Amino acid sequence: MIHSQACFRVAMSKMKTDLGSANRENHEMREIEVKLDFTPNALSSLLYCQGKTQVLVCVTKAQSLPRWFPRDAERGWIHAEYSLLPGSTDTRFRRERNGAKGRTMEIERLVARSLRGAIDLEQLGPLALTVDCDILNADGGTRCASITAANIALRLAIRRLISSGDCIPKENRPTKEEIRKGVKVDPLTPDEAASHEKSVMPHDVAALSVGMVDGQVWTDLDYVLDSNADVDMNVVMTEQGGLIEVQGTAEGATFSQEELTGLLALAFSAGEAITAAQRAALSAG
Repeated sequence: MIHSQACFRVAMSKMKTDLGSANRENHEMREIEVKLDFTPNALSSLLYCQGKTQVLVCVTKAQSLPRWFPRDAERGWIHAEYSLLPGSTDTRFRRERNGAKGRTMEIERLVARSLRGAIDLEQLGPLALTVDCDILNADGGTRCASITAANIALRLAIRRLISSGDCIPKENRPTKEEIRKGVKVDPLTPDEAASHEKSVMPHDVAALSVGMVDGQVWTDLDYVLDSNADVDMNVVMTEQGGLIEVQGTAEGATFSQEELTGLLALAFSAGEAITAAQRAALSAG
């Protein structure tokens, strides 16, 4: 069980460059800190900090599946919402009261797609989960930090749903008739619960920004690096090295296939460290 207020910190070595808000080498990530159960009401929640970027993630269970699902659906759904809070930027970010704007919608879809890439919706069963990512402080890489943080919160939520008996292996689920008759499902043993968690969420997903600034390749771009980047790329990957999404843009100049390969290699290398941090955060309690 993950204890309330469990905290995990990854300390990265310091850099030596004038670029960026921290003194670190090109290949080094910003410091990561994770605080579980940051709020009490959600199924799972955490405060995720990557450098000065801070994300509050909460996972909640809906009362029912989305309306567009068939009535007898046996698969679940993962929805995500993303928001920059008013005090998250150097000038007040205005609340989007009339619905999410284009950038926000694009990030929400990216986060949801990334999480669904980690989940077997059939094994999840007829459950609908909403993952809310609220940016408390934005210093670059907010969409990538949201995906990485959301993965931790989603796994913790699934672990708790299995423990509570709400997420049941497909072969053990009672029929509607059995439910009406009050048939109870035997609780899973610890080994069975761990096996089911693996079947529901077979992958961990991490995301990282990489880019080229003044001809140099950089990982984990903060705001200063991002705003000066000639090439900006967001890479979403599984722990096994599978790609879910790559968003790469030349801001001021084109980039070569060789440079693209170098950017991806840097992202994969850093992704391994992020995955280790995710696992350590979940096992820290």
